[in-house]
Amino acid sequence: MPYTPILATLGYIMSPDGRETLLIHRNSRPGDLHLGKYNGLGGKLQPDEDIIAGLRREIREEAGVECEEILLRGTISWPGFGQNGEDWFGFIFRIDRFSGTPFSENPEGTLSWMPVEQILELPLWEGDHYFLPLVFGDDPRQFHGVMPYEGGRPVGWSYSLI
Repeated sequence: MPYTPILATLGYIMSPDGRETLLIHRNSRPGDLHLGKYNGLGGKLQPDEDIIAGLRREIREEAGVECEEILLRGTISWPGFGQNGEDWFGFIFRIDRFSGTPFSENPEGTLSWMPVEQILELPLWEGDHYFLPLVFGDDPRQFHGVMPYEGGRPVGWSYSLI
């Protein structure tokens, strides 16, 4: 059976001093699969977009800013992640420079700057604890991982660095 995941972007916008990142607290839509969790910004790729165009569009829509310096930190294959067991494949970015003033909220929730050193203390997807240290760490290599999900929880994590 061919692997046909939903393609998505996930971006972490950094403050100018690099100490904080802009996160969304998904607290606005009842029934949201992400309700109550903090997350980076992003979403599904449209059929007519390359991955950078998709990231730029999502960041513009969700935060109201323009990406100026984008760094691909890695990719993750999430088999079984979706609400109905759909497979997802995400391109994980760090946005090190942007222009504009970020929204304070959007239809999905509240946006706020969070200290990078405290992110793992927030209510996150359980699997975020595995890859976020790679997003914000000092190792310049990209990570490329697989994190299978069953019943809304990760059941494994493996990755390679290049």
